[in-house]
Amino acid sequence: MLTLSGVAKAHGLRTLFRDVSLQVVPGRRIALVGANGVGKTTLLEIMSGDQRADAGQVTRARGAVVGYLPQDVAEAAGRPVLAEVLAAAGRGTGGGRPAEATALEQRMRVLEAQVARARREELDALLAEYGRAQERYEQLGGYGLEAEARRVLGGLGFADADLDRDVGELSGGWMMRVALARLLLAGPDVLLLDEPTNHLDLASVSWLESFLGAYQGAVVLTSHDRDFINTIANRVLEIAHATATEYVGNYADFVEARAQRMEQLQAAARNTDRKVAETERFIERFRYKASKARQVQSRVKQLERLERVEAPDDSPRALRFRFPPPSRSGRDVLRLEGVVKRYGDHTVYDGLDLVLERGRKVALVGPNGAGKSTLLKILAGVLPVEGGRRVPGHNVSVAYFAQHQVDALDPDSTVLAELSAAVDTAKVNPRSMLGAFLFSGDDVDKRVGVLSGGEKSRLALAKMLANPANLLCMDEPTNHLDIASRDVLEDALVAYPGTVVLITHDRHLIRSVADTIVEVAGGTARLYPGDYDYYVDKTGHDTPGQDGPAHAARGRDRSGAQASADEPAARGKPARRAAADKRAEAERRNRLYRETRELRERLTEVEEDLAAAEADVAELNRQLADPAVYDDSTRVTALIAAHDDAKERAATLTAEWERAYLAVEEATARVSSV
Repeated sequence: MLTLSGVAKAHGLRTLFRDVSLQVVPGRRIALVGANGVGKTTLLEIMSGDQRADAGQVTRARGAVVGYLPQDVAEAAGRPVLAEVLAAAGRGTGGGRPAEATALEQRMRVLEAQVARARREELDALLAEYGRAQERYEQLGGYGLEAEARRVLGGLGFADADLDRDVGELSGGWMMRVALARLLLAGPDVLLLDEPTNHLDLASVSWLESFLGAYQGAVVLTSHDRDFINTIANRVLEIAHATATEYVGNYADFVEARAQRMEQLQAAARNTDRKVAETERFIERFRYKASKARQVQSRVKQLERLERVEAPDDSPRALRFRFPPPSRSGRDVLRLEGVVKRYGDHTVYDGLDLVLERGRKVALVGPNGAGKSTLLKILAGVLPVEGGRRVPGHNVSVAYFAQHQVDALDPDSTVLAELSAAVDTAKVNPRSMLGAFLFSGDDVDKRVGVLSGGEKSRLALAKMLANPANLLCMDEPTNHLDIASRDVLEDALVAYPGTVVLITHDRHLIRSVADTIVEVAGGTARLYPGDYDYYVDKTGHDTPGQDGPAHAARGRDRSGAQASADEPAARGKPARRAAADKRAEAERRNRLYRETRELRERLTEVEEDLAAAEADVAELNRQLADPAVYDDSTRVTALIAAHDDAKERAATLTAEWERAYLAVEEATARVSSV
């Protein structure tokens, strides 16, 4: 459906990537990975047609529809949320409706307005036309589309009451969800998604994984959420050192395969270096001996012809920092007593009690709109309450990082000036701190307005950490950070001696850092004194806040009754029934593994053969593009024949891969339904 051949792009004197070749076919889900600034978004924009490549070709199949979700969407207003999403439905294999249905819907709205104003003699003709339009609209599945739109919007966190709100009233994050819903409902043949999970909560991320898992078209995405990539991707394209390398499998497979590739490259580089050193020693030793002149000249020519192998640096740039050691707080860092919080007539919390203890790493989880950000702001002391008390412990200092702080950076300020304004320069050297956050050399003189999303996030984190605090309140701290930088942030949070409260949709971050989970739902905040796996084991679900009522952590419900912090989420469920459920699930997984093992092994074999065939096609394309080749007619003939054979082999393997993939899907569905 979409093919890239020898694509290259540079910004000024800097080459982002060169000679990128990629084939996007139905069922293929490709994750673009690499450090911030390597060109992942640029490559997506080239694929969507929003940018032109400096070299190479981007070819679309006839009639193929490509849909693109950028990281930032234009503001919209004037239409309700549901109407805005329905207006986007178009033609595509992903599941959208024909454009005729959209036109009919618009015509029916016009006819409804005309019927309301029509004279008696005009009414029969208008009603007859309306009836024909309505019948055809129903045949095209138009009425089912609204139900599908509601399902998509619900999965992305919209409540029924939100569907009639004007899109212009929404925040930037919610506008992004509307744009994502529009794209998913349109069902293009190829979905291009740039960081689609950035503005989603855990439940919405889980829903999106399920949606994309069943998507019939192709998906190309960028994401720094490795759990999301592991669930979705069956290919990974890494952009590094201005080259793109494709790997078969998900992110875990990519990490393993990449490590093996780097070992091979390093071994080859060592062998090459050894040969070069030996040859140079021979040349230097016998350079001035006439008896060895012929051998010396031969070695010089060998050295000139020798293809050098350079192993790229396998240590990507990442944040290098440690949190400054904060002063020690009291054992109870923060206490909420009977807190009441309202927004107008809407009560978020009524009588909430919660205690944070020193050294705890707390993750706030729960469904969208439950009040996680509100609770974090109350804990940070940046949001007043209508009742109850917020009682800080002894010697507590708070640092607060919110999503909007990236937007609050002054776009006209330089990086150095922005940080200098936030630190005590007598105690902290701003240049040294910026260096720890990867702003080196001339980077510190860049205007904030030209920074990438990841660079802005790093600068905002540097500002927050400029002055040591023993209570960190962080709302989505990893947004726009690449995976390597997230790893360093995770390590720093684990080693941090103070108290952390964070909100994140990154399940890997929660699993790595949190030792306490607070589930926010239904106006309550229930504390689980354990890590994320403990929380999942207690609640029985991996999408927080979706099953059953939540209970207050050391708090009261709306009636004022005290709730126990250790009350099980599934109170009253017999232990034997739970054990039987686990055994049944284990048996189902084992049966699924046995019955699909051979099919999956065959699918893997075909994927590897297809990757090799596509690599052969790319290499032969490169050779045929060399003008010098055409001086030798025999070689040209051989190359053309080999190129035709490789293309035919790749086409055959593509068809075989599609059959094998469908066989695995059908077997999985059959076993799951038993």
